[in-house]
Amino acid sequence: MKVALVAEWLDAWRGGAETSTLQFMHHLMDAGVEIHLFTRSRPSPIPRTHVHTISGARMSRTRRSVTFARRVERRLEADSFDIIHAISPCRGADIYQPRGGTIAETVERNLALRKPGAARSLKRCANHFNLKQRYMLALERQLLGNGGGPMVVAISDYVTRQLKRHYALADERIHKIFNGVNPDPATDDERARNRAEVRKTYDVGDGDLLVLLVAHNFRLKGVACWMEALAGLERAGAGGVRTLVVGKGESVRWHRLADRLGVASKLTFVGPSERTQAFRHAADVFVHPTYYDPCSRVVLEAMAAGLPTITTQWDGAAEMITDGESGFVLSDPDDIAALMDRVNQLRDPARRVAIGTAARKAMAHGTMARHTSQMLELYESLAGSHRKAGGTL
Repeated sequence: MKVALVAEWLDAWRGGAETSTLQFMHHLMDAGVEIHLFTRSRPSPIPRTHVHTISGARMSRTRRSVTFARRVERRLEADSFDIIHAISPCRGADIYQPRGGTIAETVERNLALRKPGAARSLKRCANHFNLKQRYMLALERQLLGNGGGPMVVAISDYVTRQLKRHYALADERIHKIFNGVNPDPATDDERARNRAEVRKTYDVGDGDLLVLLVAHNFRLKGVACWMEALAGLERAGAGGVRTLVVGKGESVRWHRLADRLGVASKLTFVGPSERTQAFRHAADVFVHPTYYDPCSRVVLEAMAAGLPTITTQWDGAAEMITDGESGFVLSDPDDIAALMDRVNQLRDPARRVAIGTAARKAMAHGTMARHTSQMLELYESLAGSHRKAGGTL
């Protein structure tokens, strides 16, 4: 099968959606799919993949995205594919899979970061002048706002709700295929070595409760919420809690916030790392008080590693969690008292083991292999429908 995959960006450092796409591609290739990738990125050579790097106009960010989409559309028209699978909005696609959720929901949840009143109104006004955002919203409306558009793959129930709420998309156009991650392949010995090494490197005691956060967009992913919770735990006399924050969002502003809250000695900004797995093995609890995630990859990976996890209802990955049994789901990332309470519950080692074990069992149904298998079934179904109709893709 010959598949065109359209992803404007495919750099793993950008976030979980890009990393998931790369992992998905490798599973497709293992299944014998011929992949033609259309992207603005210049990824390292990917064996068995035809990479078509499509540049955008240099005039502005908006023009670069606009010209990328148009140039891809022309290239797709000039070739023949069994399936055109668009992760970035693209006219002419057979499948649209917004791995980052709908653009409309992304805009809305970024507004939710601002306090009601002047700050939110100012952000709403700024959005009006954000030409790239307006163009991408218009393109998404073209894909989703009519009856003849592509099949839309939702990676979580949360994304399904977005499609219905923002675009009143009909059920027959939505195909839910839950996101997936590869299982944690580490042996018990590797886990123990990683735990000892990381905790020694960052001077974390054996008796300390080590909380891990992994994020690039610190504000959107609720890093400040956890810092406030950590400060609250310190004021309550609940010592022995240490935090490592892995990701590229570190800045002077965040260090100043840690100083102001009095948690600078309890929290370390690690920066970006290719050894996230080792940090998961070292941690006791994974915290992700996000304001928005269509289906957080870092949460799924933490669960797959058997790490007790706390996230929010604004994360599609939360549907894999039975609250209180295989993790915790907060209704509001700003509910600092609730976040403190859940972490206090996880001070009990036996509770952590029970919840971590349940999380790993739940993720047996959340693998990337399963995700890819279901996507291939959809490919075959759509390609078969076109062949029966005597059409071409």
